[in-house]
Amino acid sequence: MVPVTREQFFAVFTTYNEAVWPAQGALILLALLAVYAALRATRGGGRAAPAVLAVLWLWMGAVYHLTFFAPVNPAAYLFGVLFVVQALLFGRESLRHGLNLRVRRDAYAVLGMILVVYALLIYPIVCVLAGHGYPAAPTFGAPCPTTIFTFGVLLWADRRVPAHLLPVPFLWSLAGASAVWVYGVAADVALPLAALAGLGMILWRNHRLGPVHHPQPARA
Repeated sequence: MVPVTREQFFAVFTTYNEAVWPAQGALILLALLAVYAALRATRGGGRAAPAVLAVLWLWMGAVYHLTFFAPVNPAAYLFGVLFVVQALLFGRESLRHGLNLRVRRDAYAVLGMILVVYALLIYPIVCVLAGHGYPAAPTFGAPCPTTIFTFGVLLWADRRVPAHLLPVPFLWSLAGASAVWVYGVAADVALPLAALAGLGMILWRNHRLGPVHHPQPARA
């Protein structure tokens, strides 16, 4: 990504957080809706979760990247477009098959819960402890905590996660992790860890489950 100064980087969050308030609270409520859907493990919930992820990724692409970050970092135009495409992919998945979320008593559920709790609760605490208090800090709805949350939700899927849902979150995890050592955002240290562990487990589960077969409508 094109480098920006430390002052520019945190100024973007200040401007963004002050401009969109209180949307951050609404985004957290949406995230909790996805968590509720996973805990309920209903068919409707399996469609609701990718719909929530679609809204979150559309917000990150159109609002955070293209509106606020792109003026100081032209690379944000590329990521903004990729995030919007990711939102469309999640939306398509919601309309077609859903993710069949189910929180089981296994390693997938445990790691998923850790990532979700980290993104929603621990991430902002670490930011404050590291000296990055509101409004000059990434809030939920900004790319890094929301990407961690995304991997957590995908780990709760009760069937194969379509491969096309994975590249953009993983790519951002690698790019966004630079904030740890360039800008001192200690909370982002979990981003590459979430991506590597989450992606590895998702791909292993996909391999174990084999190809997915969706029922075809009966011919007249």
